[in-house]
Amino acid sequence: MIGSLTLTIPPPWNHRHLRPTPPSIKCESGGVPLTKQGHRFFSSLAATADVNDPATANRLIKKFVASSPKSIALNALSHLLSPRNSHPQLSALAFPLYTKISETSWYNWNPKVVAELIALLAKQGRYDESEALISQAVSKLKFRERDLVQFFCNWIESCSKHNSKEGFNDAYLYLSELTCNSSSVYIKRRGYKSMVNSLCEMDRPNEAENLVDEMRKNGLKPTLFEFRFISYGYGKLGLFEDMERMVCEMEIEGFQVDTICSNMVLSSYGAYNAFSKMVPWLQKMKTLQIPFSIRTYNSVLNSCPELMSLVQGLDSVPLSLGELVKILNEDEALLVQELVKSSSVLDEAMEWNGTEGKLDLHGMHLGSAYLIMLQWIEEMKCRFKVEECVIPAQITIVCGSGKHSSVRGESPVKTLMRKMIVKMKSPMKIDRKNIGCFIAKGQVVKNWLIPDGEGE
Repeated sequence: MIGSLTLTIPPPWNHRHLRPTPPSIKCESGGVPLTKQGHRFFSSLAATADVNDPATANRLIKKFVASSPKSIALNALSHLLSPRNSHPQLSALAFPLYTKISETSWYNWNPKVVAELIALLAKQGRYDESEALISQAVSKLKFRERDLVQFFCNWIESCSKHNSKEGFNDAYLYLSELTCNSSSVYIKRRGYKSMVNSLCEMDRPNEAENLVDEMRKNGLKPTLFEFRFISYGYGKLGLFEDMERMVCEMEIEGFQVDTICSNMVLSSYGAYNAFSKMVPWLQKMKTLQIPFSIRTYNSVLNSCPELMSLVQGLDSVPLSLGELVKILNEDEALLVQELVKSSSVLDEAMEWNGTEGKLDLHGMHLGSAYLIMLQWIEEMKCRFKVEECVIPAQITIVCGSGKHSSVRGESPVKTLMRKMIVKMKSPMKIDRKNIGCFIAKGQVVKNWLIPDGEGE
């Protein structure tokens, strides 16, 4: 029998806060960014309170919640609920923290937070607490079918992210029953989409494909999302024939292969060093006029061990596209050549006018930033050699200051750019007003790239 829980329950969950967002520290594992206040709180917990010492932990939690604004308290809870939180030894304190937050005057019940907490509790084997929360949520939402299906979807997706098999199976049963019994097409579509997605997250794409067959029998045509989930689910497991089969089925159903789908395919090939399949796929993208994106670059170049070794080593990094292609092995050289044949990513990343010539490297992983930088240098040389070329007053490289890096304030891209700039003897310097940028006068950059007489 499901137990009762005498809580009021969780708060509104929004990554956009109404008040100014406090400084945050990116957790090392890439999970939810943590505020400085939250970081101090967790450090205090780790130093003075053992998870088996509930009295001390509860005292610190009570003090933190009482003295913290709503956004700070919720950020700390969000961090503990994340599957990738950088304080896993403190994850058992998520429930006590949640309980204390639920008692505040500003607190509003939020099913997404409850779903995430249930998934974490199930992973920890704390079934009494999780079942009580499930019972409470179902009771609150049972007359609001759309809200109920959203809760079940959040729950099953959270379980899949935590890789909690037992919690996943429970959530699947609830969601499957609601989906099958509902007369609403919206409920059925939402339920099937979430189940397919979550099965693929749990490395069960064959079951997800069976679910798509069930959708068809129930009169629902699969959407692009289901095909993407399943093809990528197979791809992550290295089952390329099944992945390619699903892509073909997607096209037969009338859906076009797009950049998102292509990036999933490339990422799958790259994870297994299937370079011989990556080059033809890049060529297929060009034939079908599917634009490359920053993620295309990231997916391809992250799978190139020689190139990644070069950019991480820094000292021996080639400073031109020609040098790079010569030094790489044949497979990686072919991939680089296919990428640079298209200028679509460079065109998106750069601006060029009389005021400023700017290259924005945000969103690029190390290999992508390096290759785009080399392309940009070549592009600037070509432009400066044209007599009618507009010379920007300032040239700027935007690489960020490391706010979102694994170690706050240490941007790998910025470090790479600095090394390249020094080795190239470039006139660009760190902007004193924005340490995430390198700047120089446009005419000075032109004189550096095109010495006197070379542009004639």
